[in-house]
Amino acid sequence: MALPWAQRREALLSDCIVSPDVFHPMVDRLAEFVVPYQQALETEATQRNLHLYLQGLLSHLPSKNAEDIATFVDVQRQIIQEFIGTAPWDHRPLIEVLVPQVVHRLGQPDGIIAFDPSSFPKRGTHSVGVKRQWCGHRGKVDNCQVGVFMGYVSDNEHALLDFRLSLPEEWACDEQRRQACHVPPEIRYHTRQEQCLEMLDQWCEQVPHGWVTGDDELGRHTWFRQALRERSERYVLGVPCTTTIRDLEALPPAYPGRGRRPKAPWQSVAAWRQSLHPRAWRRFTVRDGEKGPVAIEIVTRRVQTRIARKHTGPEEWLVITRRPLTDERTLEPRASRDATDHDARYRYHYYLTPSAGCGVAFKEPSLGELARVIKAGACIEASFKRGKGEVGMDEYQVRTWQGWHHHMALSLMAVWFLIGETHRGQQLTPALTLPQVRYGLSLLLLEVYCTPGVDSICRHVQRQLQRNESARFYHHRTRKCIPPRKLRRDRQ
Repeated sequence: MALPWAQRREALLSDCIVSPDVFHPMVDRLAEFVVPYQQALETEATQRNLHLYLQGLLSHLPSKNAEDIATFVDVQRQIIQEFIGTAPWDHRPLIEVLVPQVVHRLGQPDGIIAFDPSSFPKRGTHSVGVKRQWCGHRGKVDNCQVGVFMGYVSDNEHALLDFRLSLPEEWACDEQRRQACHVPPEIRYHTRQEQCLEMLDQWCEQVPHGWVTGDDELGRHTWFRQALRERSERYVLGVPCTTTIRDLEALPPAYPGRGRRPKAPWQSVAAWRQSLHPRAWRRFTVRDGEKGPVAIEIVTRRVQTRIARKHTGPEEWLVITRRPLTDERTLEPRASRDATDHDARYRYHYYLTPSAGCGVAFKEPSLGELARVIKAGACIEASFKRGKGEVGMDEYQVRTWQGWHHHMALSLMAVWFLIGETHRGQQLTPALTLPQVRYGLSLLLLEVYCTPGVDSICRHVQRQLQRNESARFYHHRTRKCIPPRKLRRDRQ
């Protein structure tokens, strides 16, 4: 091994040395972290259960539902189930504490607000908002719930800020299902684009940003892009490969000598892309990934799109990116079937960004700036991976409107605590990662709750036995027969 490589390997390994100070008072810091959120709630029981549930989300549990968390923190199952599923406390004060904390640590003037739906597969049909719809988690139409999330991306970190449950129109009109899942009467059907605008209007003044981004599910709607332009927001929104455009920089067809001078023809972005010269693509390195530099090739062009009733829309910049099909690293998320297209060598993604806002002309963005904003979509996907992989964001077992929102708010809080601890630990151990922080914290919580005392063992076993016997009782009652008692064995 050459000397420079050996020295670099030695330096990288030295960054992995972990000091005990990384983990020593972490449980105490979690208690301090929870205090502002507890103060946003009204009752002492809710404040206490919030801390317990948060510890359960950060624990070693393979399935972080209410029952397993209750067993881990040694409280009655009904207490945690009622707290997370049916208790009438409002989750929004927690978000109002979370957002300023994220802005204080990550905020920067050219930050990026990223909107992205995330699906949660479900087997049954009784959970609030569940229906057969496009499930990005499985890449097909399936039975699932969908939440619309607002994330924030800065140069060094990313985090989820707010969310909305996408309530399908058939659910909004079904009073019986609404009552069964405790959907508040003021909740009405809103499209996912309207939910994004609602969150943007609520937080745009508090969250410093220079860009708004989202996938093709949002960008395909011309009225949504128009709403962002009216707010003078600069955006980079994905659009389907079937989007119709007119190239404003192309040479017009030959003038026949009479009538109006012809303009460039309307065509799909996929068809227009096929006519590009191979030298039109410019290669750009987005970031340094775990397996090496992540690079994409970009083409930009000034275009017009069509809006409702075939009217001509305003000028926008079309951005096309491509990467080899053999590149397994995901840079841009795929939201729907027609979000991308491909040929024998490359996969292509399409975006639109405005040339002007509400009375304000925008300067054409540089390729580096465009690549940075496009990368934000992948960052939000990474935020979902954190939430679902580390704190059980998708492992809830609740059916109610309140239960879904309670669990999501606490999941966002748990991830934010891990982000803060990771940043703190990286001051001592540069190679420290968020999953390793969560692993260390889970072991510390084991020492707190899983004591080997006989009394603790008896409580856990008794709780499980009572659950088993209750289930046996109700199974017998549905068949209208009294269940026999278990035999007490004679002492030998």
